[in-house]
Amino acid sequence: MPSRTTLHAWLLLSPALVLLVGFTHYPAIATFWHSLFTTPRANRPARFIGVENYTALADDPVFWQALWNNLIYAGATIPLSIGIALAMALWVNGKMRGRTALRIAFFTPTVLPMIAVANLWLFFYTPDYGLLDQVTRFLFGWGPTNWIGQRETALGAMIVVAVWKEAGFFMIFYLAALQAIPPNLYEAAAIEGASRARVFFRVTLPLLGPTTLFIAVNAVINGFRLVDHIIVMTRGGPDNATALLLTYIYEVGFRFWDTATASALTVILLVILAATAALQFIFAEKRVHYR
Repeated sequence: MPSRTTLHAWLLLSPALVLLVGFTHYPAIATFWHSLFTTPRANRPARFIGVENYTALADDPVFWQALWNNLIYAGATIPLSIGIALAMALWVNGKMRGRTALRIAFFTPTVLPMIAVANLWLFFYTPDYGLLDQVTRFLFGWGPTNWIGQRETALGAMIVVAVWKEAGFFMIFYLAALQAIPPNLYEAAAIEGASRARVFFRVTLPLLGPTTLFIAVNAVINGFRLVDHIIVMTRGGPDNATALLLTYIYEVGFRFWDTATASALTVILLVILAATAALQFIFAEKRVHYR
């Protein structure tokens, strides 16, 4: 028989476990199971086909384009969001006038709905009349540029929007971590005559390790999840230049109603996220300093 303490522990964990199983594990298993069948139609029930949906994706050029775009998108948004968030946190953590207003300004994009952000940046990117074209014309004399209508700049434009939206959110975690560092560590470093750079790399950055690991995991998830602005602004175009895995899943599942292929795409996305998170915890956690 389990002890009262063990029983109480499981009772306390049971609400979270029910939610975790019901909204995470069961949907993932069900999605994998559905990916092994054909899409049911009006007069044709689903038929078991094994891994044929996955082999069909291997021959799908749009899938490989979306995967490559997503790797570029995540590879750019993750380090940029984390780096800018850390820089902003260090800036507003110091003693300065207007610090509160600056914190609010950095955090404001986070509380805006992504649909509103997308429509705001549509104005920025409007050729000739948009704010970006107005600035580049004034500074560099450039002509009108269709930032989200040409392959060369469309994905980069989406990356800028995602970083602008995410950096302020990550800044809050870094700011809280910075304020939790004991001041006596900095006093000891000053007594030893350490430079500001040495204090940052030897004191501040190691103590921010747990926060950085947490932010990095969330940044990886957002690198594959944060696609609302792409659906509103480009719908994956032009010519699939901004198509990502999640936008392709949306298009296949809800535009073409091919739920079996969409399930296979979802499983691939889940495997990528799980493998990336596991690698982060395996390799990064060894260098994380918990005090």
